[in-house]
Amino acid sequence: MADPKALYQEVILDHNRKPRNYGTLADASHHADGHNPLCGDHITMALRLDDDRVGAIAFEGESCAICKASASMLTTNVKGKTRDEAELLIREFRDMATGKLDVATQPHHLGRLTVFGGVRDLPTRVKCAILPWHTLHAALNSAGSASTESAQDPMQAPIGDA
Repeated sequence: MADPKALYQEVILDHNRKPRNYGTLADASHHADGHNPLCGDHITMALRLDDDRVGAIAFEGESCAICKASASMLTTNVKGKTRDEAELLIREFRDMATGKLDVATQPHHLGRLTVFGGVRDLPTRVKCAILPWHTLHAALNSAGSASTESAQDPMQAPIGDA
């Protein structure tokens, strides 16, 4: 079996160098801006819902490698999913990243996204990984913006001092 840390680093580097679905989406029906004030990550997520399914999705912005890789993998995993399926992935990813979901022993729908499971051991990086998911949640719910530090954010997940 491959070393999980090496696989994590390989995936992060690959998606950081060649992010999938990076750019603008001209015919977006939903969008939101996400910001992580702790490290300066700022992304915009745009998507088009077709009959309650994510027909197209894109992101852009300035962010660290973990945030960009998370956003890239998010877009490839939610494309084609229903709104409810996307919301389920949002909850499961957040729970995995914050240590509330043990992907080795509990059922989930995360597939290859489990490569981010180790981020729970890096408290200052958890919010980098979950920012795209906060932003997708905001976009799906027409909130317009999301922050990893907003008390109004329904996905607020404080992690230690992060």
